[in-house]
Amino acid sequence: MQQTSVWREPGMPALIGMVVAGFSGYALLMPIAPLWAARGGADEAGVGAVTGVFMLFTVLVQLFVPTAIRRFGWTPVLVTGLFLLGAPSLAHLLSDALLPILALAAVRGAGFAVLTVCGSSAVAELVEPARRGRAIGAFGLGIAGPQVLLLSVAPWLAEHLGVWLVFALATAPVIGIAFAVPLGRRLDALPPHPEPEHAHRGMRRYLGLLPPMLLLLGVTLAGGALITFVPQFGVSALDAMLGLLLLTGLAALSRWGVGHLADRVGAGRIMWPFVIVTVVGMALIAWSVADAGRTAALLAGMALVGIAYGALQNLTLGVAFEAVPRRDHVVASAVWNIGFDAGTGLGAMVVGALAAAFAFPPALLAATALSLLTLPLAFLGLRDRGRSHAPG
Repeated sequence: MQQTSVWREPGMPALIGMVVAGFSGYALLMPIAPLWAARGGADEAGVGAVTGVFMLFTVLVQLFVPTAIRRFGWTPVLVTGLFLLGAPSLAHLLSDALLPILALAAVRGAGFAVLTVCGSSAVAELVEPARRGRAIGAFGLGIAGPQVLLLSVAPWLAEHLGVWLVFALATAPVIGIAFAVPLGRRLDALPPHPEPEHAHRGMRRYLGLLPPMLLLLGVTLAGGALITFVPQFGVSALDAMLGLLLLTGLAALSRWGVGHLADRVGAGRIMWPFVIVTVVGMALIAWSVADAGRTAALLAGMALVGIAYGALQNLTLGVAFEAVPRRDHVVASAVWNIGFDAGTGLGAMVVGALAAAFAFPPALLAATALSLLTLPLAFLGLRDRGRSHAPG
């Protein structure tokens, strides 16, 4: 019997609609909120702090999302998160001072925490393990579509059409509530997962989540730095847009494409090459920034980091779901998202602070070294753990 496409699984269309709306708001403000702070007089460290605070509050709130779902249910948690992510956007127009921007970043980060944890854990709830790689890929395309289209052009929109338009469009997560309500009802109606026989108690059962989380942190640290600072690398607006387009576009394609391979051979077996790709790409970018004339090297580096950025998102999420029983998938989602968002925030903060003290090339090389340090964790996945947990 032919299987239904993962795109048409019950609940998946609503999930994709919700993440498209939610990540549209995120993508538009990811480069523009820091740029708004720079226009208000913030230095490199202050600009990096905008992304850093956003991700800090994302990570802090992600810790509590699994408990909130168990206590209140999926629907109210999703609705609250999307409102917090989208509604504060227009408030940026009231001030370009750093402190109000940081306060808005904190509120939006709390909403983003809900979207990320609920979105990725919903994938595991809606689609069976044998097709999880493809489902993660579909979910990733829903995320990456807005980023490809909006993150790379947001600086152009702000410069040529007005920053007010970007702040208005970034309220899109509020529209996503229309998709979140039916999705939440679908998830709330699913039967609870029983406790697996001989299950580990306490925090020990989550130890298997640490390697994929730390590995993901390495590549998202690089990605967070690039998304925040590419417009300030001394390149033209066109080159900055092309670089971000390569990063986000290739990330979308690799996150989707690697899902099919992960379903066949196991996600843990194919992580290590993409760590190396990250390191090579970041080294190229650092070399290119040292000399503004090396535009081809910059674009090549952005392309390489984009490929690794997307592939490792898919693979590490798959490994995280494999590491715990199905009843703990929402916890795996929270831990994975903490790795993703902590890396993004640290990338902006660390590279911003180092660039303020030294310059961008050594700051980018520091991010390259941190990514390289995660390589041993990738080899832990060579033994396929992907079928060790039954879906019950």
